[in-house]
Amino acid sequence: MNIQIFGKNKCFDTKKAERYFKERGVKYQRIDTVKFGMSKGELQSVVKAVGGIDKLVDEKNPDSAIVSYLARDEDKLEKLIENPRWLKTPVVRNGRQATVGYQPEVWKAWK
Repeated sequence: MNIQIFGKNKCFDTKKAERYFKERGVKYQRIDTVKFGMSKGELQSVVKAVGGIDKLVDEKNPDSAIVSYLARDEDKLEKLIENPRWLKTPVVRNGRQATVGYQPEVWKAWK
């Protein structure tokens, strides 16, 4: 497995995701989305894996509401690249597979 965890330092679910993989002896790479963000290619790959860009928008962040008013997915993608704080975290990637949020039931099936 080649696990990447994109998350925010103060995100409880990101810390839980890290603990999940650490307890199982699975090596992972942790990326701070606030500091480093996600590249356009990474974000597009995750959007494809999770089934839509709207699943990546952090509804708990009031500033991110602007994204839902944009009509085109390309515009939404650009807004999330510009404002990585608006991403729902953790985003966990394993190659072409990805999840948004804490989803150990999905990670368990990854090989």
